[in-house]
Amino acid sequence: MFIKLLNFYNAHRSGVTFGSGLALGLLIGLLIGWLVWPTSYYNATPAMLRQDFRDDYLTWVAREYAASGDVEQAKARLGLELWRGDPPQQVLQDLAERRGGEDGEHLRALAQALEAAPLPEQTPLLTRLRPFFLACGLALVAIGVVGLLLFVVRRRRPREAGEVSERAVASYATEPTSWAGEEALPLAQFVTTYTLGDDFYDPSFSIETETGDFLGECGVGISETLGVGDPKKVTALEVWLFDKNDIRTETKVLMSRYAYEDEALRARLASKGDLILAEPGKEIVLETATLVLRARIAELAYWQGGQLPAESVFERVRMELGAWAKPGAEGAVAPEPPSPLS
Repeated sequence: MFIKLLNFYNAHRSGVTFGSGLALGLLIGLLIGWLVWPTSYYNATPAMLRQDFRDDYLTWVAREYAASGDVEQAKARLGLELWRGDPPQQVLQDLAERRGGEDGEHLRALAQALEAAPLPEQTPLLTRLRPFFLACGLALVAIGVVGLLLFVVRRRRPREAGEVSERAVASYATEPTSWAGEEALPLAQFVTTYTLGDDFYDPSFSIETETGDFLGECGVGISETLGVGDPKKVTALEVWLFDKNDIRTETKVLMSRYAYEDEALRARLASKGDLILAEPGKEIVLETATLVLRARIAELAYWQGGQLPAESVFERVRMELGAWAKPGAEGAVAPEPPSPLS
C-alpha cells in the first residue's frame, strides 16, 4: 500500500502538493478560528434576538423605565447605537398593541420618550469600516484567483506555446546499447538534452521490464539558477532515480564549474544529494534497492553571454541514461547468462 502511494505521489507531485497545501491551510484556519482565537459575540441588540426573547426584553426595559424615568438608561439598555432593523419607536408601538394592559402602557411611554429625545447616530465603527473590509476581502479573492490562473498557465504554458514537440525531441527513449562494464543491456535507455531557454526542463522516464512491469522512474531537472529574468540561467542540474521497492529517491547534482567552486552554492545544494562537477564524458551512478542508473554527459557547453561569471551557466547539456535492475533483487530481472562456448 505504501509503495502504491509513493508511486502516485511521484506521478502527481504538483497536484498532491497543491491539494495538501490547500487542505493544510483550511485546517490551520479552522484551528485558529475555533480554538486559538474563537469568535466572541458581544454588543448584541434586541433586533438580533429571537422574537419571543426580544419582546420579553423590550417589556423588561419598558418596566424599568416606568419605575425610574431614566431615558438615557433605557437607551443604553436598548443599544440604540448598534440598533438594526425598524426604528425602535415603531417596534415598541407594535409590541404595545400586541401586549396591551399595563405593559402596553409602559411600552408606549418608552416609545414616546424615545421620540422626544434625540437618538444617537447609528454609525458604529464597524459600520464605517465595512466598505474597507469588503474591499480587502475582494482584493484577497482576486489575488487568489490570479494566483491560481498563473499556476495553471505556468503548468500548461509549454503545451500552449507549441513547445511539446521540441521537448519530445530533446528527451526520448532509445534502443538499449552496450555500456562499458555491464554484461547485460540496460532495461531502458534514454537521451535528454537541456538547452538554455527551456525553463520548464523536467523530463522523467518510466523504467519497466520487458513484460511492462513498472520498476521505477528516473529523470533530470533544474536544480539551481543564477541571476534574475528570462530565460533561467541554470547553473546546476539534478539527476534522480526512483525505485518502487525503495522508500527514498536517489539524487545527484551536476554543477557548473563556477557553482562547484563556490562554497555558498555548494552548501545550499549539499542537502539535495552528492555534488558532481559537470564535465564532458563524466559518468555518474545512482543506486537504489533494486535499480542502478548510469548517467553519461555526452555534450556540455557553457553560455557566454550576460554579465555572469565564466563557466557558470549551462547553454546545452546532453545526457545519456541507462537503467539496470540489480540481479537477485526482489522484482528485478536477472541478465541472461552468456551462451557457453562450443
